[in-house]
Amino acid sequence: MLGSTVTILFVLIALSVPVAAVLGILAITLAEIYSPMPLFRALGDVYWSNSIDFILVAIPLFIMMGEILLRSGIAEKMYAALSHWLSWLPGGLMHSNIGASTLFAATSGSSIATAATVGTVALPEAQKGGYNQRLFMGTLAAGGTLGILIPPSINMIVYGLLTNTSVPKLYLAGFLPGFLLAMLFMATVIIACLFRPKWGGTRQHSSWAARLRCLPDLIPPLLIFATVVGSIYAGLATPSEAASLGVVASLALAAWNRQLNMKMLILALEGTMRTTAMVMLIVLAAMFLNFVLSVIGLTQVLTGFILGLGLSPMHTMAVIVMGFLVLGCFMEAFSLLLIATPLVAPIVASLGFDLIWFGILMMLLLETALITPPIGVNLYVIQGVRGRGPMNDVIIGSLPFVIAMLLMIVALLYFPQIALWLPQTFG
Repeated sequence: MLGSTVTILFVLIALSVPVAAVLGILAITLAEIYSPMPLFRALGDVYWSNSIDFILVAIPLFIMMGEILLRSGIAEKMYAALSHWLSWLPGGLMHSNIGASTLFAATSGSSIATAATVGTVALPEAQKGGYNQRLFMGTLAAGGTLGILIPPSINMIVYGLLTNTSVPKLYLAGFLPGFLLAMLFMATVIIACLFRPKWGGTRQHSSWAARLRCLPDLIPPLLIFATVVGSIYAGLATPSEAASLGVVASLALAAWNRQLNMKMLILALEGTMRTTAMVMLIVLAAMFLNFVLSVIGLTQVLTGFILGLGLSPMHTMAVIVMGFLVLGCFMEAFSLLLIATPLVAPIVASLGFDLIWFGILMMLLLETALITPPIGVNLYVIQGVRGRGPMNDVIIGSLPFVIAMLLMIVALLYFPQIALWLPQTFG
């Protein structure tokens, strides 16, 4: 059963079948082969019961919030402000790339949106400053991955829905690992530029007067973050309600920035509908697949197989991590989340691990999948924004940051309190 499932999955992916169709075809095929009942008749009930979950409302709202911030010019001003504060470090604007990605990740909830937004603003500066093109693009691809780890995160909402875990606790758990990973990325740039000073381009100097003058441009993303996350932990709003507050705040900031007009709103709404339709179709297809896997007993078979290996809990977790790293090279991160979570989460729980902690570990593994070839989506996003040159440049430039991610994964495995301290203290 497990072998046929994996075979069907990889054949469909190799044929470049759209992800939602892959999940649907896999579910119907497995149901026809292994179930004595016509499970497709439950399709309507599964779709309806899952699509009316209130927490799913947060997904289009977070997407819309990111679209408004992208099209209102707030991201461009934020990047320029950070360049004044961070360009003195070895690596110059590459630290601005990571800093801007960190701030934008705390507002958009999407890695693709983060990479595309910061990449659009930053890439024109790479050539002007004489930076090493590969490393510069690597900071953009890797920085963009922070969108699914630093709250608010769309992927965490979906993980919470699939595992019945608390989204606010997942958000709390993501803070420290997210900012520690951003610091690891910056340390990677510093080490690279200390060994190869020319990679850091022309050092830019900024006066304290200029730094203080641009501080107001850093306020909008912090206001959005405080509105969304602050309202959740103050007990004023659920994640879905907080997302709606974030949309209202982003509209207010766009108006303050004199960018709130009909053209901008139409573009933001079109982008929101396009992305939401894609995400929700994949989510609902994954829900039906999860239902089929449960009915035919594949989840129990896989759990029994892994537990039957006789490995210690930590060794079993190491096997799971290696499996994710390998699958991440061939599967898109969001698809991997939807397919693997229902299979792996019961195993992790049976081993005695905390599912909140595992959620953060999974976000890190998905981040790695975003910048590992050949399916690393952020690699294609940055190459698409760049619009020229070989794809290998982006891949090679991202490799040092893959190493930084692996170090963070190891740290989280051996020191789970990195993720659990905040939920246990304030949750």
